Amino acid sequence: MGLSDYLKHAARRVDEYIYSFVTGTPKELYEASLHLIRAGGKRVRPALALLSSRLVGGSEEDALPAAAALELIHVFTLIHDDIMDRDDYRRGVPTVHRVWGEPMAITAGDLLFAKAFESASRLLERGIEPGRVVEAMRVLAKAASTVAEGQALDMMFEERWDVTVDEYMDMIYRKTGALIEASARVGGLSGGASSEEVEALGEYGWRVGVAFQIRDDILGIYGSGEKLGKPVYSDLREGKKTLLIIYAMQHLDDEGREFLKRVVGNPNASQEEYRRAAELIREAGALDHAMERAKKLVDEAKKSLSRVDARDEEAKEILVELADFIVRREY
Repeated sequence: MGLSDYLKHAARRVDEYIYSFVTGTPKELYEASLHLIRAGGKRVRPALALLSSRLVGGSEEDALPAAAALELIHVFTLIHDDIMDRDDYRRGVPTVHRVWGEPMAITAGDLLFAKAFESASRLLERGIEPGRVVEAMRVLAKAASTVAEGQALDMMFEERWDVTVDEYMDMIYRKTGALIEASARVGGLSGGASSEEVEALGEYGWRVGVAFQIRDDILGIYGSGEKLGKPVYSDLREGKKTLLIIYAMQHLDDEGREFLKRVVGNPNASQEEYRRAAELIREAGALDHAMERAKKLVDEAKKSLSRVDARDEEAKEILVELADFIVRREY
């Protein structure tokens, strides 16, 4: 089974589990909570947990509650991010706060966060050792707090033009890399990995996660709005200080820098101004630089993976394919 088929397979398994688990009243709250899950998505995090469990000799069934927990935490962050960013669309559908209003959307996110830990506790029902379940829940809690730190830094950076590359890399590790690292770690814990293997899986996860965010930043400027399910140039409109913006600001002339300062983060800029800003960023070499960084991280991630004694060769092949997919995905 290749990566594409496996992601569909993992999505089916995890979605079925979530739909059977995230139920209750009032009906509107649960409809709002499941809205983005029903809209689709790549399911990279739960798939990574399932594959990591298989890789070290465990099963998908063992890791399913942890895989669902990761998707629930991820969607919780998306719902709240969309409120903060005032986004109207996500995954090609109206955002939760646009349909149900901000108070219900906030509550829906809170519900998913709580359900994530309830789901992770169900690892005990799969026969996973209590010590491993406690460690998996610690990893999830740590990742969730780290994501909050990353989101705060991301918002604070929007007000600054002196953000450094090192600050940016730290921010995207927290915002994106930490939860993908947690996905590999809890999958390994569920599958019975040794502490050394859990560390190696974690290194694979965070490197893939940071590369994933760099690719996301590229798509936020140069991606297809139709494929992404959100408007083109969204990152330019929102004023996100991505690697591309930081690099371009360091390598453009004064005129180019002043133009970016006028356009980036200006919701009233025209499409033509956004297009010109994107072209300037490309001319500064920022797109090539970002792609090179992402590719290097993916190469390092695959080296980390090679330190794990693979008990399931198909799982290893898909994990390698997943790393490669990160730097060439279009959505």
